[in-house]
Amino acid sequence: MTPTHANQHTPPTPAELREQIEHTRHELGDTVQALADKTDVKARAQQKAGQLKEQAAVKAGELEAQAAKTISQVQDKLPQPLKEKAAQAAGQARAAAAHAGRMWEEKAPRSLQDKTAQYGQQVRDHRTVLLVAAVGVTVLWLASRHRKS
Repeated sequence: MTPTHANQHTPPTPAELREQIEHTRHELGDTVQALADKTDVKARAQQKAGQLKEQAAVKAGELEAQAAKTISQVQDKLPQPLKEKAAQAAGQARAAAAHAGRMWEEKAPRSLQDKTAQYGQQVRDHRTVLLVAAVGVTVLWLASRHRKS
């Protein structure tokens, strides 16, 4: 054997063995973590839910913009007397709502008021989705009335 050939078959030193073992441990740890991540159904579901929530928010924004445009177009076509009646009706509705609110505070039990406040907060937290739905229903209603006439 040549001296070079003999060096290729020399056993590794203890330091080299420790380095190989550490490298193998690191690779094995990465592999185990990757497998654990794939089997973590809860984390994957939460990640997917986050993606879907983000997509829904984008779609809701698009729908809200489209609904606002449609409402503006419909309002532009409404005759002025109808707009005035709508404004008057809105004012009357606000006054009636204020009166009902005062009556509610005076006469409703505290526990019922608290529960209603919780529901009101949930509505405020999800107002974009509710607004888009309400606008969609209104636009559909107006479109169906327009077709009938």
